[in-house]
Parts: sequence; structure tokens; C-alpha cells
Amino acid sequence: MERMILTPRLACIAALIPRGARLADIGTDHGKLPVSLLLSGRVAAAIGSDIRQGPLDHAARNAAEHGVALPLRLAAGLEAVRPEECDTVSIAGMGGQTIADILAAAPWTGDGEHLLLLQPMTMVYELRQWLWAHGYMIECETVCREERRYYVVLSVRGGGPVRVVPLSSCAFSPALLQAAGARDYLEKLLQREIRALEGMQSGSSVDRAVLDGQREIVRVIKQAWEELA
Repeated sequence: MERMILTPRLACIAALIPRGARLADIGTDHGKLPVSLLLSGRVAAAIGSDIRQGPLDHAARNAAEHGVALPLRLAAGLEAVRPEECDTVSIAGMGGQTIADILAAAPWTGDGEHLLLLQPMTMVYELRQWLWAHGYMIECETVCREERRYYVVLSVRGGGPVRVVPLSSCAFSPALLQAAGARDYLEKLLQREIRALEGMQSGSSVDRAVLDGQREIVRVIKQAWEELA
């Protein structure tokens, strides 16, 4: 029997799921997140969805071995999940653009009735920009560390105002600045963006607008990092 031990990223998401929630876990992979939540009694029900059959077969074995009911859907994103089946949606381990595409294809996620727990692996700035531009509110951001890398989990609801925000102002949200570990996260982020800027400056064919945009990202992050000291 496979043990349902969650990685730090998944454990962070699990801790954010309200007790008694009805969860839809998108990109469920082997189903460890919903199975562990069902075993602990934290959620009332859960659905797992994945675009690949192999991981779903593994999730089905895990659910059966641990004696929990986990309906599984073979589909892209939320295509096979109805809004009335869940009140909480978790989407983890994907790029920010992929997460935005999943939400765009399921407009009901913006109704304000569903809590969205989003853990982007890449393109975090772009995801925040998309969320704000489509009326989603970032209510909370949680910083977690897995091995040497930092991640953020965005707690999001729809029903907010539409906000057009430049990408340089999407490196973090006001909610992130309130999170435990925010300064350490911003320090790592600042180091990465400085390296990117130095790489651009040493190149010979970088567009001036792109270079100026990168300088602004570095400035904004550095200012926020210093203010958190």
C-alpha cells in the first residue's frame, strides 16, 4: 500500500482547504492530495481530474487501497467538473499560463462562490496579471519551500473588480507581502531577476523596451524587499 505522504507543496495546499470542503483536484496525478484529505476527514468529498489515463489508474488504486471514494475524470482542466460538484478547486504543479487557460475555459470559477487554490510552477507574474484582468481576487498568498526552491500558493475568488496591472507590478501581490516567509521569497526572486537583467545587459540584441521592463521588475521587487526588513 502506497503511503499518502504529501510533499511540502501539497501539504501547504492541504492546510489551506477549508474543513468540510467539496474539492475538485485538477491535475490530480496519483491522487495523493484528495486521498489524504479524505482519509483525515478534512474534506466531505473530492473529485480528481487529470489529462492522462496512467496517473488516474494510479489514483484509482490509491483510493481503493485506502478505502476512500474518489470519483476520477479523464479530461483537460475543469472540462469534466460541474460547478455544483465542488466549492473548492486546487490546481497545482502547472505553469501559470496553463492555469489561466483552465480558468478561462471554466467561467463559473469566477462566480465568487468557489475558492481556488493555485500553485503555479512558472509564469507566476503572468498568472497574477490574468487573474486581476478577469476580476479574480487574490485573497491570500502562502509561501512554501520544497528542497531549495520557494513556491507560492494563491488563494483566489472571483467576483472582484477588473484591474489592468502592468507586468512589473505583478511580481507580487499585496497579499504576498503579508505572508510568513515573504522576505526570503522576495530575496530569492530578486536574485533571479538581477541575474536575468545582467544577462540581458551583456547581450547585444536585447530590445530596449524589454530591458527597461526588466529594470523596473528589479526595482519594484527590491523596494518591496527592503520595506519588509
